[in-house]
Amino acid sequence: MEPATGTKVEVELRFAARVNRIGVSPTMAVLQAAEQLKAKGVDVADFGPGEPDFPTPDHIKRAAIKALEENKTKYTPAAGIAPLRQAICDWHARELGSSYQPAECIVCSGGKHAIFNAVCSLISAGDEVVIPSPYWVSYPDIVKYAGGTPVFLPTRAEDEFVLRAADLEKALTPRTRMVIANSPSNPSGAVIPPDELAKIFAVCQRRGVWLMTDECYSHFTYGGAKPYSVASLPNSKAGLIVIGSLSKTFAMTGWRVGYALAPQPLIASMTKLQSQSTSNTTSIAQYAGLEAMRGPMDSVPAMLSEYARRRERIVAGLRAIAGITCAAPAGAFYVFPNIAAHLNPSMPTDTDAAKQLLEKERVAVVPGEAFGAPGFLRLSYATSLDRIDEGLRRLARFFGSSK
Repeated sequence: MEPATGTKVEVELRFAARVNRIGVSPTMAVLQAAEQLKAKGVDVADFGPGEPDFPTPDHIKRAAIKALEENKTKYTPAAGIAPLRQAICDWHARELGSSYQPAECIVCSGGKHAIFNAVCSLISAGDEVVIPSPYWVSYPDIVKYAGGTPVFLPTRAEDEFVLRAADLEKALTPRTRMVIANSPSNPSGAVIPPDELAKIFAVCQRRGVWLMTDECYSHFTYGGAKPYSVASLPNSKAGLIVIGSLSKTFAMTGWRVGYALAPQPLIASMTKLQSQSTSNTTSIAQYAGLEAMRGPMDSVPAMLSEYARRRERIVAGLRAIAGITCAAPAGAFYVFPNIAAHLNPSMPTDTDAAKQLLEKERVAVVPGEAFGAPGFLRLSYATSLDRIDEGLRRLARFFGSSK
């Protein structure tokens, strides 16, 4: 029966189950809290941001300006402009030894969007996705959004958080549909050795499971670790999804350009999904990305050299604080110290520690619980040495008085 004329029926605020299954990104929550303090003029030692503190290289910015001037501001194909898809395939072949064609490539609004499209294209209710922990915060929620079940596989600090094929094989079940391998890792900085990654892929192939490799930090490695992709192995395309991003390598986080390389039928499915959600990545950003893929990469070793200096400083500073242990990251730009020895009744969890650090010392960090690793904190060293030194002084003062 329809309501009487002039009466109103209150609209029920009921959210879909798929939205109720997920939460707000914990890293975004930390950034927001830190930004609120900064807006009030508070001096925050900010170890939260997961992005380079370097500007986008000039030649890339000029390409975007040129695209504007040439009115390249229209819709593009949903999967990205053809020259960019070709350039991504060429760049990945040159830098990481793969052999993809444009039909096996999709351009997305960042690497996270590429992961979302791939997971939503492959994962259904009842499917399991094995996610090594500590993990990037968005992996489990994306899987849950798609209706799948995240299965967490702990890695060990004493083994530098490296995912091992032997451990993975034990975690697989008949319901396993996908494994996610992030190397270099956010948050731990772990780099899976090439031979181990090859064994991991062999396990997935033998068990008929998709392997998604997140390579967003591929070019930020230290010491003996080098950029590597499973896609460089012979006959590796079947069952493999490569996720990449221009955000870190080219300091283009806000441009939102990422990509996936995968078998053509999966790329077609991801493109269909993208065509009904975001459509194409911003046209101007795509032309900037085209220049990034084709142009010089001088900025990468310059950034890496500076990150290496900061890495040494922050690892040494953290290890100098009694009760804190910290593995030296082999990649990315994060450290992941263990603070469990400092937890106590007034500060029972790492989330409490992160909150108290921000309140008492104005230090912004991300709690390890957000990454499936209680007792740890993630600190980004994508900030200046001066700010690192100031942050270390505050951390030493805080943990010196925490017991």
